[in-house]
Amino acid sequence: MTQRYGSRGTSDHLLHSEAAGVCEQANGMEHEKVQEAHDCESEEGVQAAGRRDSVAVKGAVTAPDGGWGWVVLVATILVLALTLAFPSCVGIFYTDLQNEFLASNSETSWVPSIMTSVLHAGGPFCSVLVERFGCRATVMLGGVLSGLGMAASSFTQSIIQLYITAGVITGLGFCFSFQPAVTILGHYFVRRRAFANAMSSTGTALGLCTLPFLGNYLHTELGWRGSFLVLGAVLLNCCVCGAVMRPLQPPRRRGQPLMNHGPPPPEEENVRKEIGRVRTICNCLVASLSKHMAFDQLCNNSRYCVYAIGITWMMLGFVVPLVYLVPYATANNMEQGRAALLLSILGIVNIVVRPPFGVIVNMPWFKGRHVYVFASALLVNGLSNSICCIGPSFPVLLAYVVIYGLSMSVVGSLMFTVLMDIVEMSRFPSALGLLAVMESITLLIGPPLAGVLVDSTGQYFYVFFACSAVVASSAVFLMVSFYCLDKKERKNASKQGQPPTLPDPARPAVDVAPGCQYSSVPTEGDKDKASANGAEHITSL
Repeated sequence: MTQRYGSRGTSDHLLHSEAAGVCEQANGMEHEKVQEAHDCESEEGVQAAGRRDSVAVKGAVTAPDGGWGWVVLVATILVLALTLAFPSCVGIFYTDLQNEFLASNSETSWVPSIMTSVLHAGGPFCSVLVERFGCRATVMLGGVLSGLGMAASSFTQSIIQLYITAGVITGLGFCFSFQPAVTILGHYFVRRRAFANAMSSTGTALGLCTLPFLGNYLHTELGWRGSFLVLGAVLLNCCVCGAVMRPLQPPRRRGQPLMNHGPPPPEEENVRKEIGRVRTICNCLVASLSKHMAFDQLCNNSRYCVYAIGITWMMLGFVVPLVYLVPYATANNMEQGRAALLLSILGIVNIVVRPPFGVIVNMPWFKGRHVYVFASALLVNGLSNSICCIGPSFPVLLAYVVIYGLSMSVVGSLMFTVLMDIVEMSRFPSALGLLAVMESITLLIGPPLAGVLVDSTGQYFYVFFACSAVVASSAVFLMVSFYCLDKKERKNASKQGQPPTLPDPARPAVDVAPGCQYSSVPTEGDKDKASANGAEHITSL
């Protein structure tokens, strides 16, 4: 969900990181005599820069806003279907894993919990790989990791081994696949980016529709071990999707590193060079951490601090109902097929709702009000978990997944849009990286805590009560906090005699990095508007 989290925010996050990488490389060629930059480049290997096939270009990169971009869009949808929706489908094999390893609910729930947590916590590391090797190679690497992880899971002999194979390895593969996929989509679409992101977000819903049916069929025919092996082969299709994500322009040759052909230096000079090399590496690590982690925003930006706390608390109970829905239904004598159908219906609701809502929220009226729409949908989502407590019958759970799916669609569509509203776009990638790490902690401990609750009470519906309280309280916290912050800003503005204004709807939600532009060909309507304003229509990142 966070998968779910929405593709648009992640796309802009990694796109900005890659664009920033291009700028640093271009400036490095203009200022080759800057010693520290040269040392960092020497340590990492200048030859590796040639492998940055997605972004290692100097100057403007034209986004086609169509053409091969539609193929990339379809590939991105398939990648999101295979990755973000997968952890929610592990619940189909929940009972078998308990019986196979004689594990408790808490121990078994660590499998999807670790998978989801690693999927988000690996974001900063994934960003580094994208900058170094490009989107295409990183997506294919993620497909190999996730496929091998699930295949290896079919041969595990303990629950601990399953934590490593299905949790860490597969989760890391998911991270390496979906984030670069939505990143390269941002390269191909600028003018139509809102539509492309709205369409790509249906990939998660598509996975929720199809993977439960596939998992249930494989479970009936092959058991959980055979199912994991086949699903590992299915996940290798991420490599095929990554193969079609070709870069917009070929990489340009960088210069060769300077080499010392003189006599070997004395031993003391070697020691000094080693100390300088260690300092350079430390400086590079600190710079990378500062680039991908927005601790300054957490301390100085009150809106970002409130939002980060609210989202982190929300994730403690947001994904848990998806993990325990199928076990709850089957524990109350519902057929496995009908229980899996509930997840598929949830996916269908997301497919129907997300694209039109993604277009609606781009209307000017919603500018400045995204956070309140988001918090309202989050409140509905939290309260909807209480419906499960009425009873485990299929009609009741059907009503639950419909309401949950509607609110989940709104939350997923606006999660990163709100983040773009409260931080500067120049700080958005690092703000998103820090938020992903923070929420990965609660994503990790949420399902196991729910498992402890089930083990101690023997009833699943207590889990849905707890999730309802957690998610609803986070929604109320966001509503009240942002209302107080808005009221404070209006009060300060009135004292200064400047009435507060909503963000300009025409302002692009991207930052301009010097020397690094992504432009799209304007339409006739755009040209008319540009002529009327006496300016040329250029969309740049």
